[in-house]
Amino acid sequence: MSFSLVGLLNFASPGDRRSRRLASGLNYGARPKQRLDVYGPRQASGPVPVVIYIYGGAWNEGDRRDFAFVARWLAGLGYLVVVPDYRVLPEVEYPVFLEDCAEAVRWTLQHAAGFGGDASRLALAGHSAGAYNAVMLALQPSYGVADAIDAVVGLSGPYNFYPFDVPISIRTFSGAADPLATQPVNLVSSAAPPMFLASADGDTVVGPQNTVALAHRLREHGVAVIERHFPGFTHPSTLLELGSLLSRRSSLAGEVAEFLAHTLRLAPPDSDAMIGARKEGAGR
Repeated sequence: MSFSLVGLLNFASPGDRRSRRLASGLNYGARPKQRLDVYGPRQASGPVPVVIYIYGGAWNEGDRRDFAFVARWLAGLGYLVVVPDYRVLPEVEYPVFLEDCAEAVRWTLQHAAGFGGDASRLALAGHSAGAYNAVMLALQPSYGVADAIDAVVGLSGPYNFYPFDVPISIRTFSGAADPLATQPVNLVSSAAPPMFLASADGDTVVGPQNTVALAHRLREHGVAVIERHFPGFTHPSTLLELGSLLSRRSSLAGEVAEFLAHTLRLAPPDSDAMIGARKEGAGR
């Protein structure tokens, strides 16, 4: 999805009125790009679960401020939401952008309570390259935050793209000492958190086979996963469904909300039954 389109959508969006921005441009590290914004519900009774949203941009662009529309939607559902910037190419290479995201998670664990959040209930969410980042932090213990992640929402993410044969993956990962370790499908274990994975059947940027492969591997290890594919959608569509001014074309936003409510214990009494029904019907 182009950076300008996201920025235009965000500019045109008034934001979810149930939410508000609590802080802007807070430093989670010493580098200029290591800043984050915090959003929360206007009304909350007691500490609320936390969602960290990691934006995409092919690991070479992006600005946290352009994704306020997603953060406001999530905060309106009842979550404390953190949106970090992180360093990208050409300033850094793999795995530095992952290390930055991990540092933002550690900052959130330390500071969420000061904004009314309960960091013991933490999910990561991301679109495209951001979904890759989120899933990698949850699957690779070496980044130091996997144990703190209770759930992941991955939208149109690349999880199984080796060998590197397109310009984006070549320039981002060709210098990796262990190329196979860059692939989320190779890192799955039974310790992985529950995941909601969605893709667009018409995605020519990140093919839906990435979602199919990761969901299959998670099931092999007994990890709860909801796998959803949306016909008629393209790569940007799964993001535009969240917090968009546009009329939603699918059930995706509601399913994401339901998944987060269940896994972060913000669910109505019948949510267990709904999630169970969804798992039975998930996948192709």
